[in-house]
Amino acid sequence: MNAITLAGSTAAATAARIEAKAGTWRIAALALLSVRFIQGFIYWGGGSRRFIYAPSKLDPHGASWIANKFQSAMPGALLGTDHIIGFLLHHFYLLYAALIVFSAGELIAGAFLMAGFLTRVAALASACFSVALMLMFGWQGATCIDEWTMAAANLAMGATLMLAGGGAFSVDDALLHRSPRLQHCAWFRWAGGALPLPLPDRAFEKLALGVLAVTVVFDVATYNYYRGSVVTAFHGGPVSAAKHHLTLSGAMVQPDGRVRFHAYLDGGTPAEPSNILDAALLSADGSVLEHWDGAALSHLPATAIANDFAYNRFVSGPFGLSAKMGAEATVTLPAMTANAAGLSATAETLRVRTVNGNSFRVHVRAR
Repeated sequence: MNAITLAGSTAAATAARIEAKAGTWRIAALALLSVRFIQGFIYWGGGSRRFIYAPSKLDPHGASWIANKFQSAMPGALLGTDHIIGFLLHHFYLLYAALIVFSAGELIAGAFLMAGFLTRVAALASACFSVALMLMFGWQGATCIDEWTMAAANLAMGATLMLAGGGAFSVDDALLHRSPRLQHCAWFRWAGGALPLPLPDRAFEKLALGVLAVTVVFDVATYNYYRGSVVTAFHGGPVSAAKHHLTLSGAMVQPDGRVRFHAYLDGGTPAEPSNILDAALLSADGSVLEHWDGAALSHLPATAIANDFAYNRFVSGPFGLSAKMGAEATVTLPAMTANAAGLSATAETLRVRTVNGNSFRVHVRAR
């Protein structure tokens, strides 16, 4: 009789613990409802804008073609993602497929999170999107790193939902009530959000701490790289998101006196183009050998500007040369004087000036 009583007490205690744990999980799921819905809405909004509300973003001939924004991220993209962007920009069909897949992934993951269907899988997908966006666009933001801020918050939200599920008022919860046997399916526990992960408490704690460590290290490390203020003083970032910067290379004087150079707009805001108002060929003592003013630059023919990419480009504008963020091009300046062909022996530096008064120089090498 005592054994029966003891067994009954143990079973009752176990049932009470399970019921208490289920109640606690339900409270957590209710508390995460707003997080789950808004995380889903953010990513659903990103995808739906391109597919439904602003389809011109996926139109290669449209003014808001998303490849332009993609290219604008290239100068500050981290961990080799700039090379991936550059490769895709040179291969249209791969680029278009990647943009469609990414947009569809955002749309589906967002819809699943809002509905609470396969919540943990959708949350993991949203966290991966956040990492990709932070690596590519995290450096942008003229007054603050707003692209990083949004992606960092989304990463934390996705990590939380991946662990907790957030299964209240969800399709996952409805499926469980309709088919209680799903509680014994490991795939449903890992993919859905209606039940705790099928792990002992100690193992779940280790997993949660590991996710915390990855999230904190990634967010804090990227923030310190972009702006400092963690282990270093505040700085404007290795790539400025506010001040346009031109990198010049490969400058040389051709036999006929034309000057060729490569230009890359690798810093600044994508909201406004950078404008080059004049260029000059200088000797070793700084004297001007050749000069191209805004009028000369604005009348350069299209054949004198060989853009590396088909999207953000260098073009002749009303006051000189104009370039959008991430543009790269080889520019050929015409000979302006009768003795220009002999300038290769005395030319030392090519200088260009932009509308905001900045000056950029490159050494002129002999052919």
